[in-house]
Amino acid sequence: MFRPITADIAIDPERRQLRTEGKEIQLTGLEFGLLEYLATHPNRICSRDELIDKVWGSRFQYDTGTIDVHLNALRRKAGWSKSRPIETIRGTGLVFHIEEREHRYTINLQSFAAEWLQCHAVELQTHGLAAYIHLTPFINEITIAPEALRQLMDAVLAALLPNALPGHLRLTSKLTVSHFILSIDINSTISELRIPINKS
Repeated sequence: MFRPITADIAIDPERRQLRTEGKEIQLTGLEFGLLEYLATHPNRICSRDELIDKVWGSRFQYDTGTIDVHLNALRRKAGWSKSRPIETIRGTGLVFHIEEREHRYTINLQSFAAEWLQCHAVELQTHGLAAYIHLTPFINEITIAPEALRQLMDAVLAALLPNALPGHLRLTSKLTVSHFILSIDINSTISELRIPINKS
């Protein structure tokens, strides 16, 4: 399933495909890994050492010039210029440009919540908490800036965990005319995250 990155760029992690300007492009594992990492860290410079570590792996021993080989192949396949959407900052690294107005896109809440809980599995286990998800069956996608949602949920979790006793964490949801309401219940201490629904 394609996940939108900008108005005209989407990626499919399962098939390692890029969709841009209406055409679907098959990428190699490293081309896709490079694109996905940059796209999920937009508008900031990712150093070459960071990219080698995160995309190629910390045991990769070759020169960071290999990044240019895969980046050039990616640009050629996608028909992108040398400055947009991925710009090379000489001597520093690469940056994936996303206009702020494009930084809202539809995410699958079930996948997001599962990923979020998995990211915090160690913290939850440390506090003896078992985690559950229950989302309303009639909505599973919402348009929002994913990083903003992640930061909000992380802030809620960080505030609750210091006082959490062994027990359970439950995520439940409710849909109203104007909001998607995600409730985070830690041992009957409930915090609500109210997400406006984009009706456009």
